[in-house]
Amino acid sequence: MNTKVLIVALISLTIAACNKDQFTTKPQLTFKQVNQTEYHLGDIIEFQIDYTDKEGDIQNKLYLEEVTNDKDCPDNNFKSFYQVPTDLPDQSQGKGTIVIRYTYAQLGQYPIYPGPKCQRNDTCHFRFALTDKANNTSDTIESPQVVFIK
Repeated sequence: MNTKVLIVALISLTIAACNKDQFTTKPQLTFKQVNQTEYHLGDIIEFQIDYTDKEGDIQNKLYLEEVTNDKDCPDNNFKSFYQVPTDLPDQSQGKGTIVIRYTYAQLGQYPIYPGPKCQRNDTCHFRFALTDKANNTSDTIESPQVVFIK
């Protein structure tokens, strides 16, 4: 009888462990896509990032940083806090997609990404990190490489 109880208990624990909540208190980011890999002046740059957060308390604090491959032009690196829309649902288990948009080096409907500081094309990638209302910060994720045509 004790063996049967032990087996049932082990099976129950295994099932409970398999159904364990996958969301964590620290926001988790996954890079979903970038709309292009080559940009010309005036193009819209669009990154899509999926997030999860156990408490669903995402705020509008997304860190974005460009990392250039052009070591002869170190001033290319662009850093910003992107304003995430404040209408993201505040739910017990937050999950969604954040869309980040910039206009390349021209006025437009989105914030301006200034582009390369040197007078040549720039190949780079971007890093992202998200902080929630409790100041928990996600791990940094990276985009694929993109090219900005000067």
